[in-house]
Amino acid sequence: MGNFTSIEAEFNNRINSEIGKILNDPAINTNPQATQSKINELFQKTLLKMRMEKMQALCNITHRNLICYISAWLQSSVINPEFQINDNDMNGLMNAVSGIEDRSKGLDLVLHTPGGIVTATESIVNYLRKMFNMDIRVIVPHMAMSAGTMIACSSKEIIMGKESSLGPIDPQYHNVPAQGVLKEFERAMDETIATPNRSLIWKEIISQYRPSFVGECDNVVKMSYGLVKGWLLECMFKRSPRKNERVKTILDELSNHDASKVHDRHYDFVKCKRLGLRVTALEADQELQEAVLSLYHCYLLSIYRNASSLKYIENQNGQTFVINGQR
Repeated sequence: MGNFTSIEAEFNNRINSEIGKILNDPAINTNPQATQSKINELFQKTLLKMRMEKMQALCNITHRNLICYISAWLQSSVINPEFQINDNDMNGLMNAVSGIEDRSKGLDLVLHTPGGIVTATESIVNYLRKMFNMDIRVIVPHMAMSAGTMIACSSKEIIMGKESSLGPIDPQYHNVPAQGVLKEFERAMDETIATPNRSLIWKEIISQYRPSFVGECDNVVKMSYGLVKGWLLECMFKRSPRKNERVKTILDELSNHDASKVHDRHYDFVKCKRLGLRVTALEADQELQEAVLSLYHCYLLSIYRNASSLKYIENQNGQTFVINGQR
């Protein structure tokens, strides 16, 4: 099975001889800054070439189009909104889709994200479904949380490994879990009625919310529920018997704060299967597993080697969109 160590070894073997050529070039090695610049450029070119090779290897197995959407949020010590799904992602996805000629082959979307903005997620799902006639599979090599889970639920099939996770579709609103706000407000109301002297404590907490914030959170939660319900009914369970009942069971867990308890709860393959989602085990096909994990670990290496990279959106034909910033 592919792992990070083997991918890193492959990278080091490929780049060492090229670095040697740079260091031995008398036109460059007299200028340390020029030498380092050339080495950095070589690193990024080699990593890009490796990612494209791994993507093509995966396409050779699936015979489908491929777009990778990989966020670097797990490798960061700061909060940056670009880690999340947002409206800027549409530029990267349009760039990737524009480089795909035969869209009748459908799309496999390799997705690794903490989630993000619901309205941006809706636009992305609508766009990709239109471009690929809803023939979309989502491959989760590690995590697709919150709005990432929403995207996964919009597909016809989700492919997950033993280490993969989805999460509750508890949307974030202004970087705050919306359902958490609603539950906190509900608790404040209940405790204030039951124990009036606690009202001063809750007043300090609730006063941090701006006017209409709770109502807006309620609207975002309802919107997320409605979107996922519609997507599941339209695609994943379009031809399933008792589809309304199946979708309700899924949403009663994934969209219910009382059921999931916390915003970042992890739902692995077994839990997702038990809920009734149409998930396929990555380990069921060793060749596919090797290709997916090798590709994902190549992205991890790219993130480690490029400390400013925040997000990658790329297709198998070389169209690449890398968002850089503070990490």
